[in-house]
Amino acid sequence: MISIIVPVRNGMPWLVDQIQALVGQQCDVAWEIVIADNGSTDASPSVARDWADRHPAIRWVDASAVAGPGAARNVGVRVASGDMLAFCDADDVVHPQWLSHCVSALADADVIAGEFDFTSLNGLPPSPPIPASVEQLGFLPAGLGANLAVRRQAFDAVGGFSEDLLVGEDVDLCWRLQLHGFRFAIAHGAVVSKRGQPGFKVAFRHGTAYGRSGPELYSRHRAAGARPNLRGAAKSWAWLIVQAPRLVTPGGLRSQWAHAAGMRTGRIAGSIRNRVFFP
Repeated sequence: MISIIVPVRNGMPWLVDQIQALVGQQCDVAWEIVIADNGSTDASPSVARDWADRHPAIRWVDASAVAGPGAARNVGVRVASGDMLAFCDADDVVHPQWLSHCVSALADADVIAGEFDFTSLNGLPPSPPIPASVEQLGFLPAGLGANLAVRRQAFDAVGGFSEDLLVGEDVDLCWRLQLHGFRFAIAHGAVVSKRGQPGFKVAFRHGTAYGRSGPELYSRHRAAGARPNLRGAAKSWAWLIVQAPRLVTPGGLRSQWAHAAGMRTGRIAGSIRNRVFFP
């Protein structure tokens, strides 16, 4: 069996879209859905419980004791029955054969990262799905918790997600798995439509949070080979300066610029907090 773990905190109205997509999965392997609620104050818990009452393969669990997606996923895993675990987010939409491709990829790997469609939910021109898995910090490849699957034996061997990381816990998990000798691969065809962060302020806050995680990950894994990407940082700062005059024109560039600026700001704040140089 494969268990799908969906952490959620105030996931309405998008949670319903994701549940509907998950229920419609075309997969020959038995599956279940565990919705782990991380302290929602909207209708997410009642909606999830209603789905669980009507669908025998859906379970709802209170995962509010510790804040953060990693903690919520760990709670979901503890009540899950599968020997394979798949992770996705409440505000995205999985494609019909997402789970089937995850299962196939896990036949030859211990942890897999799928591909993302960044266009269909964001009003952008269609483009081919791309994997989020890239070498980061000059180190090892990693996937995002929004589209990740892992064998339970491997997950348990490294202790699951680090609950003290509110962002970057997915990268940290992938790295720890590989450092323990587990096999990483990309699952082509396991596609998730990713929902963007609308608005300048929201994009900036989102970028800042991700930026802070970089220095923390570097601090934890530099002894194993993680390195800062100074050239990439310089290019990013240069792009921000060159593109700044275009901010007066409304459009997609504003959110893109805000996210990049937030990322660089978060890197500075994270470097100070962790006492490392990670621009």
